[in-house]
Amino acid sequence: MSEKALRLGTRRSKLAMAQSGMVADAVSQVTGRPVELVPVTTYGDISREHLAQIGGTGVFVAALREALQRGEVDFAVHSLKDLPTTQPEGLVLAAIPEREDPRDVLVARDALKFTDLPDGARIGTGSPRRMAQLNGYARAHGLNIETVPIRGNVDTRIGFVKSGELDAVVLAAAGLNRVGRSDEVTDILPVDTILPAPGQGALAVECTEDNSELTAALAELDDPHTRAAVTAERSLLAALEAGCSAPVGALADLLGGGQIVKEMRLRGVVGRTDGSALVQLSTTGPVPRTHDEAMALGRELATEMLAQGAAGLMGERAQ
Repeated sequence: MSEKALRLGTRRSKLAMAQSGMVADAVSQVTGRPVELVPVTTYGDISREHLAQIGGTGVFVAALREALQRGEVDFAVHSLKDLPTTQPEGLVLAAIPEREDPRDVLVARDALKFTDLPDGARIGTGSPRRMAQLNGYARAHGLNIETVPIRGNVDTRIGFVKSGELDAVVLAAAGLNRVGRSDEVTDILPVDTILPAPGQGALAVECTEDNSELTAALAELDDPHTRAAVTAERSLLAALEAGCSAPVGALADLLGGGQIVKEMRLRGVVGRTDGSALVQLSTTGPVPRTHDEAMALGRELATEMLAQGAAGLMGERAQ
């Protein structure tokens, strides 16, 4: 390859730039070429509406994909949980690197844990999925909380707590880790309490299908276990016909002892945002060896969840 710089398309937020910078360094090591970040403004970045109102699906992704298709960038980095489940023609997910911590975390005033929050505590989140599970957990344990819809970057969201407007906010652990703010976490929310969004903590590196040389180079960053896990999670989401702002949580993890991985467990949850009803199920199968096997695991669990009434709990359905 020549020494011409590769152009990496990224959202402009501090978190997106940090994530893309990590990928840029890895791609430089693999290719021996410099990588320059090309910031792109997406609709999700400029809209102040809540994600459920603007559809959620693809609002942080479309502009980056258009830049790829127009040849303005050579590849793009996305937060995988923002990607629609349908892959557009001509683009390929060349790499899904090893996943960061997929869990949600609490940033609360006075270093409070979730179960220590005061009666009537106001908890901010932009996610119907988090609202459904937080409210469901609170109902089940006799806690009185109010979930408040918020938008904004990490600084803005944590600022609501520091200003006293909110008692706490819920954020993704991976994002705080990547911007060096994990020391502000006051409680890690276990996945038994809140399942993350499908693909949370993982990144997607996308390029055009016809750029075979770059596709092959980027593939060296791929982590097969992460790819299998997020493929199963996203298959569940697709089979439920739910968009990425619907109240759906999913997590696939590998089961086994020591270095021997024997099975993959996929857990899923769908709920009303007020927590009044939740459908939460899991399935376990052999570790998927192919894309189709991972997809099948997700579809299997979705079928069981739909049989338990999951469809009636989702406010947003994909069009």
